[in-house]
Amino acid sequence: MVTVVRHRKVNIVVLEQNEHLASHCKPGDIGIISDEAGWWVKFVGEGGQVDCYGIPYPSYNEALWSAKAAAEFGVG
Repeated sequence: MVTVVRHRKVNIVVLEQNEHLASHCKPGDIGIISDEAGWWVKFVGEGGQVDCYGIPYPSYNEALWSAKAAAEFGVG
C-alpha cells in the first residue's frame, strides 16, 4: 500500500516492493522504494525522468530524513 508523506508542499511517496514509481508518482514527487539492497530515494522529474542517489539507505528512517531534507531545499 502506498503511503504519502507531505513535507514542504512536496509529496514523499513510500512504495511497497511490488509497486511501481511511474504508477504512483508525478513530476515533483520524491519516491522511496525498498529492495534487498536497502531504501532508495528517487526524484521524479518532468516527462517521467527519474534521478536517484547512488546508494541506498540502510533504513526507512534514514531514507525519509533524506527525502525531507531534499524537500526543504525544493528538490523534487
